[in-house]
Amino acid sequence: MLELVTAGSASAQEIHLTVRPRDGEAVTAVARRAAAELTLRQALAVRILGFGSLAARNATLAVLRLQLNDDVPMTWVEGASCDGHSLAGLQIQAVTGMEVHLVKADHSVAHAPCSSVARQAGTSAMARVWKNGHATHCVLSGLVPAHTNISPARQAAQLFRAIQTGLAEAGMEMKDIARTWFYLDDILSWYGAFNRVRNDFFHQHKISAAAMPASTGVCGRNPVGAALTAAIWAVRQDDPAMELVRTVASPGQCPAPAYGSAFSRAVEITSNGFRQLLISGTASIAHGGKTSHVGNVEAQIDRTMEVVEGILAARHMSLADTFRATAYFKSANEVAVFSRWLKQRGVKHLPLVNVCCDICRPDLLFELELDALRNIS
Repeated sequence: MLELVTAGSASAQEIHLTVRPRDGEAVTAVARRAAAELTLRQALAVRILGFGSLAARNATLAVLRLQLNDDVPMTWVEGASCDGHSLAGLQIQAVTGMEVHLVKADHSVAHAPCSSVARQAGTSAMARVWKNGHATHCVLSGLVPAHTNISPARQAAQLFRAIQTGLAEAGMEMKDIARTWFYLDDILSWYGAFNRVRNDFFHQHKISAAAMPASTGVCGRNPVGAALTAAIWAVRQDDPAMELVRTVASPGQCPAPAYGSAFSRAVEITSNGFRQLLISGTASIAHGGKTSHVGNVEAQIDRTMEVVEGILAARHMSLADTFRATAYFKSANEVAVFSRWLKQRGVKHLPLVNVCCDICRPDLLFELELDALRNIS
């Protein structure tokens, strides 16, 4: 499967590509299809999220590097597919008609070229920076701590310092972060410690609860065996008074900082004639912060989707406006339940990748992150 959504003007577009394996398709064939679509559109990838085995990662990277003749801004998570394939899917953000700068983060802890971790990961020290409308965008991909032989909390602290350094190399600050993705190995054993590190770091940088980025935090191993890996999307407005980036509250849930997690329920970015709504990883959590419907996956999916649709409706959008989504399942058996939910509600098209992994609470069975866009009329 290959699903593509474009937005912008005729001369400058943002492209979102979701690629999933067909039945019996080799990983290399999936990567070639993705590369062919980017080449056809003369588009440059600025962010790639890949979910699958380490072997699938290596094969994917080899093909993309060969076909695109380019460094690949990849964040890879060893998240299991839910259908037995070694690759769950690729989610690619690309641009065309815009000048993209490759910024070497030479002083970044996580990206230092001499770092043995960077060499093991097979990644380059870089950020992708481009201008779209009245804002400058920056993506940092495949961030990992430099040292993996220290406690997970200390690795997380290293990672946040690396984020700060990488953004500084691109001319940005922590307050410019609009969206984060954190994949924690063995998340259930140290998610509380991770939250404390994140809360402290955001507090040090004076990021208020009203200005926190959207985020996802689920379980996922990474190629170097670090405690976590991350990707960051930051946006700097030319004129701060324009409010091109705004946090969006959830009508159905309390703010996440109310129970100790430093992120916003959603963030909206306006640029080049369209609005993008980036909804954080959302699960079956009651308005006050407690897990709802423990042990009942059908009810948890209903609750999650009620919240997601409420956020969409608050910004005059619906599921039909989705351009990227990732569903996280505690068990592969639960995929059919969500598929049935979509069918019953007439949702025929959703650019979705399904991943099996632990979520941030042991009693959560399902989580969904979803991005939607609307042109500005």
